[in-house]
Amino acid sequence: MVNSIKKAVAEFIGTFTLVLVGCGTAMLVGCDSQAGSGYILTAFAFGLVIVGMAYCVGNSSGCHINPAVSLGVLLSGRMKLNEFFIYIFAQIIGAVAGAAVLKLIWSFGGIEDKTGGIGSNGLAGVGGNAICGLIVEFILTFLFVLIILGVTDSKFNHGSFGGLIIGLSLVMIHIIGIGLTGTSVNPARSIGPAIFAGGDALASLWVFIVGPLAGGALAAPVYKYISTMKEEFKV
Repeated sequence: MVNSIKKAVAEFIGTFTLVLVGCGTAMLVGCDSQAGSGYILTAFAFGLVIVGMAYCVGNSSGCHINPAVSLGVLLSGRMKLNEFFIYIFAQIIGAVAGAAVLKLIWSFGGIEDKTGGIGSNGLAGVGGNAICGLIVEFILTFLFVLIILGVTDSKFNHGSFGGLIIGLSLVMIHIIGIGLTGTSVNPARSIGPAIFAGGDALASLWVFIVGPLAGGALAAPVYKYISTMKEEFKV
């Protein structure tokens, strides 16, 4: 029980930090693909949080800080069902807390939110088309979780560079995804800001829950298949 609480606290801290720094950066600098610098800064903000948290909370919980990642890990047989639900709860609460702090700071400080919605995800980049948004989030999450499962596979001993690789992979995913959906690939990251942004962000939230979870779920059997093929080749 004590270990479960520690893991929940770790996941809360990690997801809180992801929303605070990632969405906060987007709110400060904007992430219009035409502007360039803000776009890249936002991508790196999300990725660098993963790098930092991987070597901090990762020592306790594995640094999932993402329900889609936890689902992929669960379906890969690397965690128990009860632990999965504890992770999901902590991640969502952490994301909501992170968004609440951003709302508080921006409101009290009279700061301009250059995203217009606390860094929430949206469908403007895909012409408001929910199906297109689902496809984007499904594919990007599938690739991201597939990378994570590979990097963290104990059979292949990738060493201490795992956190760096995963963080840079998230930067890569954001570079293409920001201009399309704002890049969720993480239901918790989307839920937190959407609650406070309301409106369209809340109306389209289901896209950023269903797409990432479906992508994470598919990554598990696909990784199992290709990693087994690799083992056979090595023999």
